[in-house]
Amino acid sequence: MFQITLIAMGKLKEKFYLSAAAEYEKRLSGYCKFQLIELPEHRLPEDPQPAEIAAGLAREAELIRQKLPKGAWFCILTPEGQNPSSEELAKKLAQVKLSGRSGACFLIGSSFGIDPTLKAQADYRLSMSKMTFPHHLARIMVLEQLYRAEAIQAGSKYHK
Repeated sequence: MFQITLIAMGKLKEKFYLSAAAEYEKRLSGYCKFQLIELPEHRLPEDPQPAEIAAGLAREAELIRQKLPKGAWFCILTPEGQNPSSEELAKKLAQVKLSGRSGACFLIGSSFGIDPTLKAQADYRLSMSKMTFPHHLARIMVLEQLYRAEAIQAGSKYHK
């Protein structure tokens, strides 16, 4: 069974986010093997300097690389990424499955972004919107879109 891994920097704390995430994780499990990996954000001072941010992102990148599933298609969420429709995302995931990859890994970075070396390593850069969203909400949006992509591929009535 195809595996989808979501690596997210930071933990969900609010009950409504936890509830929504659990619901979409449950729904996804009907289509694929799903794994969520939460990693801690590197703590930075209140008003960090660019060098401090870069160093923090590099440390986070080390943690992330340790958790990347071997051989998985790697997609990062970033504002400068592609902004596909739900159908286009479903098609992209279907192509990944047909390519022989055993899984896909999606990354939601920390509040300061993603280390440039990880961006260069990614197979695909995905943008949810040009708007800015809290990372916790972005996680729910990604989970819903992954579920929607799987439902589209299966011909479910969920996507209208």
